[in-house]
Amino acid sequence: GPCTECSCASGKQPDKDPSHTKKKENGDRLCVPKIFFGTRTHKQITQISRELKRTAYSCVPMTILSSRDYTCIHPVVSNSSNRNEMCVELLEGKHGKSCSYYHGVHKLSEHHALQPAPGLYQAWDIEDLVSLGRKLRACPYFAARELMVGADIVFCPYNYLLDPQIRDSMDIHLKDQVVILDEAHNIEDCARESVSYGVTESQLRAAREELDFMVNNNIRQKHHEPLRAVCCSLI
Repeated sequence: GPCTECSCASGKQPDKDPSHTKKKENGDRLCVPKIFFGTRTHKQITQISRELKRTAYSCVPMTILSSRDYTCIHPVVSNSSNRNEMCVELLEGKHGKSCSYYHGVHKLSEHHALQPAPGLYQAWDIEDLVSLGRKLRACPYFAARELMVGADIVFCPYNYLLDPQIRDSMDIHLKDQVVILDEAHNIEDCARESVSYGVTESQLRAAREELDFMVNNNIRQKHHEPLRAVCCSLI
């Protein structure tokens, strides 16, 4: 069969991989759809990948998308309260430093343990990915994203599929793909959460103080007064 250690694994030129395209008679390529498997929690992904391991499909190319809370291994970022922001700042080199784990990402995404090969490869879960990432000093978060390019099945929490902002940032395109939602009765709650926003009383009080200042100093008064009224009524 075709060599599975192909360029698609590194996120480049997925169309070159013979196993992912079926030739139509007229020479057009027909893409094989990916399966996006959404679950309610990260814990359920672990259970499902364990089940996948027990089936005849244990060696299909796969990936698991999850947040930096589960997959960041940078000693400073992983212990911070806002991992996403710190990660982005590091990658942009804002403070003259970068992330060596990110620059080693190909060591992980191209590692033989994650490249489907009959007899050698087995379905993996987030813990497997993270411990291999620690060993190789390579970023599991971005490796999982790179592996999505060549994956036949992509596991992720529901909101990665339902929330348009996350879909966009994760580069998930669902057109013509297969979507499976596990325990779909939870979808309504999840959809509500993705368009809801939590705010604390102290944040409201701080906002009211700022709006007081604006109104008292005649700064766009007619815009700020109704906002202040909303803050007061909520408080």
